[in-house]
Amino acid sequence: MDKESVLEALEKLKISAEKREFKQSVDLIIALKDLDFKKPEQQVEMFLSLPHTTGKKTKVCALVGPELIDEAKKVFDLAITQDDFSKYDKRKARKLAGQYDFFIAQANIMTKVAATFGRYLGVRGKMPNPKAGCVVPPKGVNLSVLYDKLQKTMKVSAKKVPLIQLRVGTEEMSQEHIADNIMFIYDQLIHHLPGERHNIKAIFLKYTMSKPIKL
Repeated sequence: MDKESVLEALEKLKISAEKREFKQSVDLIIALKDLDFKKPEQQVEMFLSLPHTTGKKTKVCALVGPELIDEAKKVFDLAITQDDFSKYDKRKARKLAGQYDFFIAQANIMTKVAATFGRYLGVRGKMPNPKAGCVVPPKGVNLSVLYDKLQKTMKVSAKKVPLIQLRVGTEEMSQEHIADNIMFIYDQLIHHLPGERHNIKAIFLKYTMSKPIKL
């Protein structure tokens, strides 16, 4: 797969897709093969910082202590201090988990974060993850830089089902930018897979409400 073939597929998609009354996302679907997910080394879990945003705001919630709460309130979409963790019962914690894309946590209170929110964030794959830079020290971190980075950060995961589906842009975005995102994901993924390209069964592109086009 190369960028030219991706651009051709995006153009076909644009021409063939029925117009909708809302802005449709562009989804990349990658079917995998010949992987044994019982072996941890063959599972896929990566956090990628894309060349461009996907056209959707990424909502970030900070779970922090007194050292970071003032700055976190200025930077993130929501900041919750550890003193307020007790206010989050089962219903509120579950609702919170569904409202935000990423959660960042202050490293020295991770035990309290896990105890209060772990069961609700874990099932959604949203526990603060150091691989994404989402576990931060209580001092010496630039939260604004982290927030901006997370606007382009995407989790790529396949642990049980050999299928990856990701939002890579919107129909109104530059097709060059969408193609850049797709090629970046593809290049990173094949270098992660044990058989590289041989573990790719098929790749498709689609709009939210369109039929998929095979690459």
